[in-house]
Amino acid sequence: MPAHKIGNLLANSAELKALSRQARRLAELQQVLFEAAPPALTKATRVKNCRAGTLFLLADNAAVAAKLRQLAPRLLHHVQKRAIEVTGIRVEVQVKSPKIRTENEVTKRALPTDAVKNFGDLADALPPSSLKSALVRLVARRRATKQG
Repeated sequence: MPAHKIGNLLANSAELKALSRQARRLAELQQVLFEAAPPALTKATRVKNCRAGTLFLLADNAAVAAKLRQLAPRLLHHVQKRAIEVTGIRVEVQVKSPKIRTENEVTKRALPTDAVKNFGDLADALPPSSLKSALVRLVARRRATKQG
């Protein structure tokens, strides 16, 4: 199968041509949003679609959505100045799921030697308690990993 450039594939297929045009339009709307909204909001906002004159925005959380709704008249005015036919803005919340790091991705840092010593001194100064027991175990584990 011969290799084709992606531009040629997009230009030769009617379905892909329409999809490409829609993607460019959404990218343009995203850029207009970047110009109109504060940077802190644009990091947590994406353009979902523009259909029937309504610009659909996705916010990462409810706080961002509330602020976008407050700014909607200003954003709409800015979009309309760019000669884009938008008559309304609708904001929806779509929470991004946080990336769960695996145990291998978590970086474990060793406690500095003086910190381990200070925890040991603190444990020695405490009366018998669950805190003292926890500190003794912490110090023992840290000293064992340094030796092993």
